[in-house]
Amino acid sequence: MRIVAAMRVLSVVGNRPQFIKSAPLSVALRDAGIDEIVLHSGQHWDPDMSQVFFDELSIPEPAYRLDLRTSDIDAMTAPIRDVVQREKPDWVLVYGDTNTTAAGSRAAGDVAVAHVESGLRSFDLAMPEERNRIEVDRASALLLAPDERSADQLRNEGVAGRIEVVGDVMADATRLFAPIARRAAAQPTRQYTALTIHREANTQPDRLRRIVDAVNSSDREYIFPVHPRTRHALEEQGLALGRNVEALEPLGYLEMLALVAGAETVVTDSGGLQKEAYWLRVPCVTLRSSTEWVDTVAAGANTLAEPEDLHLSLEAARFPEDAPELYGDGHAAERVAAALYP
Repeated sequence: MRIVAAMRVLSVVGNRPQFIKSAPLSVALRDAGIDEIVLHSGQHWDPDMSQVFFDELSIPEPAYRLDLRTSDIDAMTAPIRDVVQREKPDWVLVYGDTNTTAAGSRAAGDVAVAHVESGLRSFDLAMPEERNRIEVDRASALLLAPDERSADQLRNEGVAGRIEVVGDVMADATRLFAPIARRAAAQPTRQYTALTIHREANTQPDRLRRIVDAVNSSDREYIFPVHPRTRHALEEQGLALGRNVEALEPLGYLEMLALVAGAETVVTDSGGLQKEAYWLRVPCVTLRSSTEWVDTVAAGANTLAEPEDLHLSLEAARFPEDAPELYGDGHAAERVAAALYP
């Protein structure tokens, strides 16, 4: 009798959004009989931005913790390549659009790359995330798109890999964990706006000052889990948050889900939070000039705004009663696992 070895996948993660996406997918891979080897690049290394997600979401402990503590793609690529050559997986699985994503793709060598969240475009090449998306999609053998719009974009670009529309694995995570988060977390009884700011462009001196001025001058109360990059920038620039802002240390995934679910509105620059707000039916204002999640804007649930427009955007923010289902049905992980088999 011929024994067929199990498929082996090297999952490359390194950032908060990737830890969240990998949680439902790890379960689906295991259920499909696929052996997963997890590599953590260490791009996010602070315990509040890293280990808490492994603990909360029961993600398999990484077989490889590189602990590189850098976002430099070149610095990450060689150590990841060493692991690829040692493990000889059937696939290198990368998530999203971070520098860890690009490093994992470059490190794959002759091993096929599967890209979760393919085909998204903000059409803003000034954003490093946009450049990473395009590079990784061009290199991937399997492009796992969240929706038909993204798949059409890939076809228009003429990518060489196989395109599969699977939905968004973050929708799976929200479906699975939101009820747990709501039950577990103690929520403020007052009305509040959940605020997150972390993108590099928004922590530049002039831009961050304008954001802080807009928030401080508002008559709304904000709860603000402060990303380490943002905290450093605030301190370096001597910017003080107003009395209407409750600044917190970074939250774990379940706490953050509960915070968003209980909020009156969300103000963010995070791609993931734009979607989570949508799935939790909370209106969102995104402090960016573009977004890769354009359907949330088209549906009327998300507004792109400059800092000076924040007050008016929040006043107008409403979640539409007839909002369509976006980015799948919460079962994307199972489709990803199935797509890995030729």
